[in-house]
Amino acid sequence: MQADEQPLFALPAIWDNGRQRHSIPCDIVLTNQRLMGYYYVSFPRERLFLDALPLADITTVSLRQKAYEPLFRELLVSDGQRKVYIRAPRRKIEDLYAALRSAIESHAPAAGVAFADEAGDIEPRPAPVVYGRQEISRPFESSPLAIVLLFVGGLLLEIAGVLLWMATHSTQAGLPLCVAGFAAVITSFLARRRL
Repeated sequence: MQADEQPLFALPAIWDNGRQRHSIPCDIVLTNQRLMGYYYVSFPRERLFLDALPLADITTVSLRQKAYEPLFRELLVSDGQRKVYIRAPRRKIEDLYAALRSAIESHAPAAGVAFADEAGDIEPRPAPVVYGRQEISRPFESSPLAIVLLFVGGLLLEIAGVLLWMATHSTQAGLPLCVAGFAAVITSFLARRRL
């Protein structure tokens, strides 16, 4: 923590800053000066993660709801040069959004105002923070849930085809179901690769 820095809000979430190859589950800590993603693990080997955005530099805060991801919501926080995505359950991310908005309004310097000093030089301030909400949707056909349903349905068709084939000893009864199931499984693999 820096001098005069006080924690205001904390919650467990997933931090994605685009620098690592994967998202990082960590604690999100909101202080009166920064928004931080942090974790420290000492076993089996010592690991530390710390990434922060100063409140004064934040220009965009957007709460995003993905229609194809019902469990989590996402908070996009940007300082104009980089973007950080924070994912957490709906209730917790709503609380973080409200706490971040309150912290920026009360602890960050006045944004969007230009001040002139005694020499007449104008000192520009950063642009005002933009708050927003977004609904992000994707066609159901290309969603992860649709791909899983296609895969499981294909397996069930194959099993039903084999059972029908064994029960009737007729390839005309079981083979079409097996072929349809195999086609569904192959299609699910191809759809997964496109994501």
